Amino acid sequence: MPRMSGKRGLMEQLVADGVRHVFGNPGTTEQGFMDILQEYPQVQFMLALHEGVAVSMADAYARLTRRPAFVEVHITPGLGNALGMMHNARVGRSPLVVYAGQSDTRALFQEPHLTGPLVEMARPVCKWAAQIDHAYDVPRALRRAFKIADEPPQGPVFLALPMNALDEEAEMEIVPTSYTRWRARPDRGGLAEAAELLLAAQRPMLMVGDGVALSEAQTEVVELAELLGAPILQGYGSEFNAPASHPLNLGTVNFVAPKALKALLAECDALLAVGAPIFQFIFPDPEGGMLPPGAKLVQIDANAWDLSKNVPATVALLADPKAALRELGELLMRRRTASQVAAAATRAAAITERTRAARERYRTQAHQGWDNIPISGPRLMHELRQVLPENAMIFAEAITNSPHLEAAIQPDAPGRLLRARGGGIGPGLPGSLGAQLARPDRKVVGVCSDGAAMYSITALWTAAHHRIPVLFVIANNRSYYNDEEHQEHVARVRERPIENRWVGQRMDDPAVDFASLARDLGAEGIGPVEDPNELGAAFTRAIGALDEGGPVLVDVRIAPR
Repeated sequence: MPRMSGKRGLMEQLVADGVRHVFGNPGTTEQGFMDILQEYPQVQFMLALHEGVAVSMADAYARLTRRPAFVEVHITPGLGNALGMMHNARVGRSPLVVYAGQSDTRALFQEPHLTGPLVEMARPVCKWAAQIDHAYDVPRALRRAFKIADEPPQGPVFLALPMNALDEEAEMEIVPTSYTRWRARPDRGGLAEAAELLLAAQRPMLMVGDGVALSEAQTEVVELAELLGAPILQGYGSEFNAPASHPLNLGTVNFVAPKALKALLAECDALLAVGAPIFQFIFPDPEGGMLPPGAKLVQIDANAWDLSKNVPATVALLADPKAALRELGELLMRRRTASQVAAAATRAAAITERTRAARERYRTQAHQGWDNIPISGPRLMHELRQVLPENAMIFAEAITNSPHLEAAIQPDAPGRLLRARGGGIGPGLPGSLGAQLARPDRKVVGVCSDGAAMYSITALWTAAHHRIPVLFVIANNRSYYNDEEHQEHVARVRERPIENRWVGQRMDDPAVDFASLARDLGAEGIGPVEDPNELGAAFTRAIGALDEGGPVLVDVRIAPR
């Protein structure tokens, strides 16, 4: 085996695993890594001015490439900065390998400046966290980290690499990571039981989550819904899991509180949940009880942890969703009776009429404020849709305007619309950069609320520094309206009025001039656009500017509600 330094072994292993981008913000304890990185021009370092920006870029990049992304962050304070977005990766199940430099292990007893309990800090938001003290372990530790990050449930992994471990030399083996083939077929007996249960149901429903997208099982979801005549509910998730325009798709459920979903599920006697956590809310009902009495739950997931976690499943299948849905569909086709076929068709017709009426009501309401100033959320998203190329990708952290974006874009194919996920605010701007790096053949538009944009505004500098041609659209209502909604929800639950509104809700004292801020950080800034009739021209100008190779931001002043 060749003999080399730990830092060279690190780089050789990254190259062996096909890593082309490192997302990071370096400091003192990472100098050895940054020094050796210069000898590997095939690996590009994407410099962020904050560790949360680096993690968010890597998160989106990993989601789109379907490969673990590599992130470098600084020692204790830098890791602290990164933890919020690492939480998002954990909840959103993005495969990341995060590395932080550690002080020389021979001096740790002296408690060097900046040193801290890195592994203990990272462990609560990571699948695995370890400190690697010997050079000969560096490549195998990386291989283990990449493997673990990639296995369902995918998520972040953390490595602390001391300075002396990177400087020391040792014999080491460099081979590509051997990834686990996790696409397991379902248990046949359980599958047959699920088929009989679903065929016997009078009011079946289908709930899907991001496990569907990971498995690329969107086609199978639609086929099964049509076989059963069952509505499709999109659970907590951010990927494309079912065509938005399909007549059986009831859309994304409200995951703030369970009331609306519980009312919807009251009609259900059999719920098939695929790749979706059951049930995940910001304000859950402590007593649970989401499904009506007697309703059956069938779960399919490649992640064993989510099976029967909160609600006992009648049938829980640990399997690749794509394989399971395909085999389940074949069983349904063979076993269903003529009367069951007719009942499914009747259900499908009723659901189709229901979705048609709901979408028509939305369009009617949206057009009521179509020409208003400030601009309405539906008008903003409609005008953006009109000028986007058909293959454009939208990465969104639109918060309260997300329903309007989805209604306008109507994503019917993977890669059209991705949403920030995990709950921690701030991945919208940097996530758009990671998406563009992963899909350089497509125009990427980052739609972000003003409040969320300020969490990671330095991403504009990274975009300009690396000449990443992303169009940023700021939905600027000059407030943290999402927090106001949550405050109102808590007041309703407690059955008493809001006595003191949060004093920090407004963002107009002073107002943020996003277009000027973009120019100061090296991007082109357009706006503020306040007249809805000027939106089309502003977006057309911005998309044209992307062809020159740099980032563009359009600041759009919208109504607070």
